[in-house]
Amino acid sequence: MEENSEKKEYLQKERSFKEQRIREVTIIYYSRADVRKALFEFSKNRECVPRYFEGFGKRPDTFQYDSDILEQVKRGATSFHSSEEIWKDPLEISVEMTKKDFDDLRIGWDLLLDVDSPYLEYSKIYAELLVEALKHLGLKNFNVKFSGSKGFHIIVPWKAFPKEIYNQKTKDMFPDWPRIICQYLSETIQPKLAEKILGDENLKEIAKKTGKEEQDLIIRECVSCRRPASKKFLITWFCDYCKKELINMEGTYNNRRKSKCPDCRKDLIEKERKEIYSCEFCNVDSRKNPYQFEEKERFATEKLIEADLVLVAPRHLFRMPYSLHEKTALSSVVIDKDKIKDFQITDAKPLKVEVKNFYPNAAEGEAKNLLLQALDWKEQRDKQEKIFENTKLSLASDVPKTQKTKGDFKQITIPNPTVELYPPCIKSIINGVKQDGRKRALFILLNFFKSLGVTDSEIEKRVNEWNEKNAMPLKKGYIQSQLNWYRRNQSKMPPNCANPLYKDLGICKPDDLCRKIKNPVSYAIKKNFRR
Repeated sequence: MEENSEKKEYLQKERSFKEQRIREVTIIYYSRADVRKALFEFSKNRECVPRYFEGFGKRPDTFQYDSDILEQVKRGATSFHSSEEIWKDPLEISVEMTKKDFDDLRIGWDLLLDVDSPYLEYSKIYAELLVEALKHLGLKNFNVKFSGSKGFHIIVPWKAFPKEIYNQKTKDMFPDWPRIICQYLSETIQPKLAEKILGDENLKEIAKKTGKEEQDLIIRECVSCRRPASKKFLITWFCDYCKKELINMEGTYNNRRKSKCPDCRKDLIEKERKEIYSCEFCNVDSRKNPYQFEEKERFATEKLIEADLVLVAPRHLFRMPYSLHEKTALSSVVIDKDKIKDFQITDAKPLKVEVKNFYPNAAEGEAKNLLLQALDWKEQRDKQEKIFENTKLSLASDVPKTQKTKGDFKQITIPNPTVELYPPCIKSIINGVKQDGRKRALFILLNFFKSLGVTDSEIEKRVNEWNEKNAMPLKKGYIQSQLNWYRRNQSKMPPNCANPLYKDLGICKPDDLCRKIKNPVSYAIKKNFRR
């Protein structure tokens, strides 16, 4: 006990010493007039939020004068973060605003590509490939900076984008269009990334350097949809008491609880364990179709480079150029986009920084080709997804339905319900909700769609579309975690109509059919039969 207490005290002292050292560096560093000028110039029309050791400062916030920076440093600020979005007046931003209010206040947005990895050399390779891709698409005026840790930020300024495409104002298409561009670039350079890394090192060397197993650096893909397949185990159990065998499929995670016989509740004996692969999107595994997962392996570059290219979200903040990093005390320095390979960590030491401009003066519409290529890519991908979904549904309709629910009734599914089938409460939710009740509304939507038999990919699409309509969208990470949970677990009905949850959310506006049903799912099924 004393040993733990001493260790805790030692770590606390070490942390305090480290914080004190960083605070001393920040005062000296931010006292430089050229550093403050660089931060202030970049901050115009942006949300700018200080970060302290305890967390971020209040939002919204911005700089009125460059002296504000030094004042916040004296109060304990170690780094500064700004928005990708450019606003008429950042101080007018409020969490109560609707999407239209945000669009009216927004002037435009910069494209910010965030590359991060635990290994600086792999971040360099990724950043170099992104620079090549942007140049190939006709861009000249974009810049690169070090993130302050082991990654890079690449910025394409708002001026480079056309102000309108397909009769839609580009400024209003945040975060949708930046997200599509990021996905397009990520998919475009993925094969080159794997080729580049494996060209310099073999798999064994990479595994040794990163401390990973070789098999963990290989992903087996589904032949049909090219999505990563899940590795699972098909386990044959035997009950010595009941004298019978059971077969169960489990994930690769370690389950400490011993499996028990469902009849006698005695421990089961494991007789055989067979490795199989399954694709949740195609709803098939290697038992049904062993050829579905053969010879479709690729190098898992995402295990080495956590390229945060697609995490574009409203009011997303990133570290400002020449801000220090709150943990490493390194500066987020601007570097030559043609000399990324030559960059060394020592170049970011605060006392040797030379200030350069991060925000280039791009030519009007310079990024038009990039945006058009990305939107065309998204359209083609959506068409392929639709064809694939229709094929799945067609194949599923040819298979006799044998699974039944309680009693002797078959489970009724509506894989692609239209808005006309939604009960009033679901229609109200789908149009977007205010900040209060978003998570409860998501809970209702997921159970509603899952109970109707909507495919996982379609649920993800509909939920993400709904989230963008919310006054303040939920974090993408939270949405994804909920979707993953519902994929793994058996569906259950949403709360019955009598549940006070609907009235609390202010979405219970019953029509004539509502009074004849007990659950929102029943409403959709009855209306589908009538139609």
